[in-house]
Amino acid sequence: MLVRTTIDVDEDLLKKAMDLLGAKTKREAVRRSLEALVQERRRERLRAKLGKMDLDLSLDSLEEMRQDQR
Repeated sequence: MLVRTTIDVDEDLLKKAMDLLGAKTKREAVRRSLEALVQERRRERLRAKLGKMDLDLSLDSLEEMRQDQR
């Protein structure tokens, strides 16, 4: 669901975000920035819940686990 809203955004900050993200539009930069923020916070919460665990997983085994979840 899209919501139309008006916000004041620091133009220099928005331009930096667009450059870093390779975004062509302001809308894309804001959307991708929000997605990145949500993803990062979810990772932080997961890390906090899991604590420090030594999983000793290889990239191959992680990929296999991802495939199994589909």
